[in-house]
Amino acid sequence: MTRRIERVTFEGSAGDDLDARLDLPAGDPIAFALFAHCFTCSKEIPAATHITRGLVDQGIAVLRFDFTGLGASEGDFADTNFSSTVEDVVRAAAMLRNSYAAPKVLVGHSLGGAAVLAAAAQIPEAVAVATIGAPFDAAHVTSLLPGDVVAALARSGEVLAEIGGRSFPIRRQLLEDVNAQNLTEAIRGLRRALLVFHAPHDELVDIDNARRIFAVAKHPKSFVSLDGADHLLSRRTDAIYVAQVLGAWVSRYIGSQAPPENPCVTEGTVIVTGALDGKIAQRICAGRHALIADEPVEIGDDIGPTPYDLLLASLGACTAMTLRMYAARKGWPLEGVSVHLTHDRVHAFDAETSETRRSMIDRIDVALDLDGPLTGEQRDRLVEIAERCPVHRTLVGEKQIVTRLGVGAPNGERVS
Repeated sequence: MTRRIERVTFEGSAGDDLDARLDLPAGDPIAFALFAHCFTCSKEIPAATHITRGLVDQGIAVLRFDFTGLGASEGDFADTNFSSTVEDVVRAAAMLRNSYAAPKVLVGHSLGGAAVLAAAAQIPEAVAVATIGAPFDAAHVTSLLPGDVVAALARSGEVLAEIGGRSFPIRRQLLEDVNAQNLTEAIRGLRRALLVFHAPHDELVDIDNARRIFAVAKHPKSFVSLDGADHLLSRRTDAIYVAQVLGAWVSRYIGSQAPPENPCVTEGTVIVTGALDGKIAQRICAGRHALIADEPVEIGDDIGPTPYDLLLASLGACTAMTLRMYAARKGWPLEGVSVHLTHDRVHAFDAETSETRRSMIDRIDVALDLDGPLTGEQRDRLVEIAERCPVHRTLVGEKQIVTRLGVGAPNGERVS
């Protein structure tokens, strides 16, 4: 997908110019997000880059910036602390608000996650917050410093510490500030949707931090385990996965492609409406449930199954349900059902049961995988029952489709 990049600067908490980049989708963004990177990292860290691209591909503009004294931003890193980091996040949001649109989504990686949790109360437009490998306590920073550094700070007040293979000046005030922080009340009073990403074997921030954040937060809240990932999401696939899940989750709160919660009036009614302006994708609402249909990229944007995929899904689901219920009623040991379906157009003479004179007909092939210690007779009977499921009977039986204009339109209908 085509992306646009704008380079911007804004004044940070210490009065220095902070360097930022705004990644924008080709069209109008459906929302703006603010990304806060990890401690001593920069906005160009691979995880931030991949997550940003994933969100932009889903129509969300993302601002990421270098904190004071890091990356391309001005200032002295030794002058910073957790409080200044939170203030930089708030100032970045203000720049977006004044020049573009206020961020609806706040995303923070590691200490950046703790920062967005603390800053959210000062960004009223934000409706969703996501943390990635975030510590529950800002004082976790001290665990990243070698023991001799902490001891040296007590004596001299400033030392040069090696973090991630690079040297950074650290002052005592950083430790004093993080030790004075308490995120519990900020998390408890978040009043925004929260999504917590964390790797079970995070080597820098133990998974227990995610448990504590999740336990304190109030609903709506969600947790996603990043199994196999490291703290920095150094594998590209892990970062892309975070972006995909985050984009799908946040759509519920920013009013993007997700259909309304319950637009259908009654059960048994399906409503289909355009999903994106000028696009072919369609919203589908069935009772309380919602999904999107689309066409492959040659025609559409491939953001949902095709109409024929949905047709096969309907037949497959009905078939599996029917077999499950029949076997349960009979007391047969059916342990699992998998239905594989394909649709094609074939010549009439290739279909042995065809009675039509048309040269081409629609053909759906259904293959059943039946798990469990079933007898041969039971398996044969279940194949027969599969062809009696309600959707199968609808597709092969006599049917009438009545098409009419909706309420408020001139009368008229077509019957086929």
